[in-house]
Amino acid sequence: MLSGLLGKLPPSARRAVLHASGRFAPWEPGFDFTPPALRDGETAAPPDFVGIGAQKAGTTWWYSLLASHPAVTSRPEIHKERHFFTRFGTDTFSQADVVAYHGWFPRSEGTIAGEWTPDYLSCPWVAPLLARAAPDVRLLVLLRDPIDRFTSGVAHQIANGSKPTADVLSDAINRGFYRRHLSWWMRHFARDRLLVLQYELCAKDPGGQLARTYRFLGLDHDFRPPELRERRSATTRPLFASRDLVDRLRQVYAEDVADLMDCWPELDRSLWSTFDGALRA
Repeated sequence: MLSGLLGKLPPSARRAVLHASGRFAPWEPGFDFTPPALRDGETAAPPDFVGIGAQKAGTTWWYSLLASHPAVTSRPEIHKERHFFTRFGTDTFSQADVVAYHGWFPRSEGTIAGEWTPDYLSCPWVAPLLARAAPDVRLLVLLRDPIDRFTSGVAHQIANGSKPTADVLSDAINRGFYRRHLSWWMRHFARDRLLVLQYELCAKDPGGQLARTYRFLGLDHDFRPPELRERRSATTRPLFASRDLVDRLRQVYAEDVADLMDCWPELDRSLWSTFDGALRA
């Protein structure tokens, strides 16, 4: 009942009500990072997998499919985005923080657990800290045409009350330099610890790409969630995405996209049609 009423409020009013009752999202100042209490039969351990990006690329959808696997523990009251490392851009990261991070991954016997925080990909301090906290973790990244990701990200910010300031736009553009960011992550994790997925391909072939994801995580890849279905990949861009803006963003991202496709040839070039003619054959 309460959640239904909150859903009808504008984002700013909804946040005010939640904050007044002491409820904060993991990405908001005021969130309590004390690990949740273990339930009977649960143990805490480093995450088995961590999704690191990208924002507005279907990560909530894909995480929900992972969480539906019977061999994955995902408590519904624990948000899939932990944002645990966000505050350590300048703060000291201690062994106590490593232990606290592990506490956020309760799991029952014989199952695995993980998180998916899309901000991690473009935050340069996260990779070395995660390598300390969970050196054996498997990394997942779900990428989307960077121009579609940019326009969707900015539209999301505007819908949540933000103004399209220079800082907001700069951050949104920076998130789309996937190859640049992944190069940094690969300095801290071996390539075989990283699975790069393409949102458009997941939308087109969810069964095949989900089986690939399960296999990467060592799970039974024959399992199919009952809610699994083809997802229409949105291609309509917001009204502010003028032809001039798209052309400028294409120039900004062309080299990075070409490098990305060279490094991960399993990505389907044809699904990012904006860059036709800009990618090396």
